[in-house]
Amino acid sequence: MTFSKLFTNVGVTCERQGSRIGIQLNMDGGYGSTAAGSGMSGSLGGSETVPLLITDPEPETPKWQPMSKEQLELEAGGPGWRKIRSRLVVVFWLGWLALLGASVATIVQSPRPVAPPLLWWQRALFYRLQPILLMDAQNEVPDGINVVCEQLPYLKSLGVKALLLEGLFHQDVSPLDLSKINERVGTVPQIQQLLMESHKAGIKVVFDFCDLDLFGPKDSVGNDSAVPSDFTGSIQCALQFWLEQGVAGFGICDTDAAYSKKTLTEWRVLVKEFSTSDDERIVVVKQTGESLPALNTSSTSVNSSLVELVMMSLLPHEHHLLSRQEVANAVERHLSTSHGELWPSWTVGGEASPMLHRILLVLMMTLPGSPVVKYGEEIVNSPNASADMSWEREADKTIGLNDSVGEQRKLKRSALALFSSLSGSRLREESLLYGSFTFLPFNTTSLPPYSNSTLDPPSAPVLAFLRSWGCVHFLVLLNLGPEAQALDPAWALSLPTAGVFVTSTGMDRLGGTSLETLRLQPEEAIVIKLFESDSYSS
Repeated sequence: MTFSKLFTNVGVTCERQGSRIGIQLNMDGGYGSTAAGSGMSGSLGGSETVPLLITDPEPETPKWQPMSKEQLELEAGGPGWRKIRSRLVVVFWLGWLALLGASVATIVQSPRPVAPPLLWWQRALFYRLQPILLMDAQNEVPDGINVVCEQLPYLKSLGVKALLLEGLFHQDVSPLDLSKINERVGTVPQIQQLLMESHKAGIKVVFDFCDLDLFGPKDSVGNDSAVPSDFTGSIQCALQFWLEQGVAGFGICDTDAAYSKKTLTEWRVLVKEFSTSDDERIVVVKQTGESLPALNTSSTSVNSSLVELVMMSLLPHEHHLLSRQEVANAVERHLSTSHGELWPSWTVGGEASPMLHRILLVLMMTLPGSPVVKYGEEIVNSPNASADMSWEREADKTIGLNDSVGEQRKLKRSALALFSSLSGSRLREESLLYGSFTFLPFNTTSLPPYSNSTLDPPSAPVLAFLRSWGCVHFLVLLNLGPEAQALDPAWALSLPTAGVFVTSTGMDRLGGTSLETLRLQPEEAIVIKLFESDSYSS
């Protein structure tokens, strides 16, 4: 094959394969022939008819257009998207359930106690009142029991929720007719009016039969089984009559003939017939000694199946004014004693000086149980004070006969402010209503009025206890001695040092405080709300 034919075949082959390079050779001149007047370059240039490299035009970039509704529905409804959506839903619900489980676990593990369902008599502040004394203080004429109705708004403003009425019936009649009211107090219609007005004010009324001869004297073994059945029946009818009028319950003493298992069982059955879920009728027993006596020769003790409330005195009933040490011993004995399943109720009981009486008022309003305040202990809302208020007479002696009337009124306003502060705190604070109780050992350093030197221990101790509910804690400090007291820094190391004053007997402590710098004044009681949330219950 000649060289010229080889090039011809190459050109044909390139054209058949659609190559972008076209080679056409002029074969007329034969091998080595050239055109006249031109060299090698001229001969090659004349033989090229198509460029060796040809570039295609650049393609046009398509413009973006949003998908139509039909296209979007078509794409979203595909099997891939369906799987993704279903998996996302499963992941969402799994995450939600995990968060719910974590929340429930946190709530369950949190140390938040459940509030017990207290009944009205467990929450109530009781007020012991003899209408005759109130009428004498108001200079009312006989049959003026309506003065009690006039005092209901005032008592309600103090936080009183129940009246314990004393002296309604004759004490010199045996056996007693409970359907007849003492003529000096009023009449049955007036008592009925008082019951209606008390109900409107939200105040319960309990009749006190203490020291009344309901059945006659007990027999030689302390039973009332010898009481004629007609006496028992008449008493039951009288009790039923007063329950129908709206009386909330009845009270007796543990020295009365009615204090027996038989009588208490009968009364309990009767009051239960008139009780509802929000209006329970009750039976109250006043404890006159250090403990309740047995009900009969089988040594049966009083329990919650027979009575709802046991009223105990903080001080023993003595015929003389108790000293600081006697008061301190009695209070410490109560604080360190457990009272079993019965719901306690506290009254002051014995007589003490006016300042110690204020301390006892603070103690009574902050102890577990229902406080029972005697008429006059809060300062009567009247310019004419009752002659029965022995502690006020002592206060007048302390002030002096030559002091102004304004100073006496200032003292009364201070006592009333203390009472209102205590009753308001008890109604608001769960710790004081049903919080746990912890009696605290206490160490102090006695301080003279104008020196920081350490003296001998005081004649009366400083008592302290803690009321705790959840993360809220109240510290109650009672200085019964005549010297100022500084807290020992090593005392109760688990307690926080910071708190805020709630109230004090002098009503002169406000704002925040620190236990490290706190000084208790002579015969002073202080209530402090602590800041931190540690648990201090033993």
